[in-house]
Amino acid sequence: MKTIQTEVPEQLYRKAQALVSEGWFRDEQNIFSEAIRRFLDTHRPELIEKFVREDVEWGLHGKD
Repeated sequence: MKTIQTEVPEQLYRKAQALVSEGWFRDEQNIFSEAIRRFLDTHRPELIEKFVREDVEWGLHGKD
């Protein structure tokens, strides 16, 4: 495991604390690890390239 330190907006942190208090997550670390995993799963280079190509195609040809 790698430890990182970061700052998050107070409101975001309060939401994370509420999820822990309600029993949805073990602790804040678990929430932020899950958030990073989901972000990286949806922002893989091949997906980003696909979406950019689709946007360019739409921009060039105006297909909706």
